[in-house]
Amino acid sequence: MEHHEPGTPTNREKELEAFKERQLRELREFEERQKQELEQFERRELEELKEFEGRQHPYEIKIDRTEFKVTEHFLTGAQLRALPSPPIGPDRDLFEVVPGGSDEKIADTQKVKMRDGLRFFTAPAQINPGLV
Repeated sequence: MEHHEPGTPTNREKELEAFKERQLRELREFEERQKQELEQFERRELEELKEFEGRQHPYEIKIDRTEFKVTEHFLTGAQLRALPSPPIGPDRDLFEVVPGGSDEKIADTQKVKMRDGLRFFTAPAQINPGLV
């Protein structure tokens, strides 16, 4: 058993104190990082909002090689399907062209962020045999 003067901390107490300080410091650093990430996120959101608000001209998008001009910043799959005349029926799937990637199937409820040059195409809906 180590001998120590009354009133002076033992090694164990010192270790505990150092551990607590380290935990507090790590928590502060973590909170600081969280705060910075949130501020960056809010700054990006604000920039995006300004870009949207400052934008007067419509987005030019294509569905099956037909050009459409849309003023909304987001459209759902269902809204996109309604653009052509006649609208795209349930017998066809709607896909977003992803340059250099896999084209993405767009669900009716899915929101798509509009931007100039966005391209979509339709293809016959995949009917699973045996499930009809």
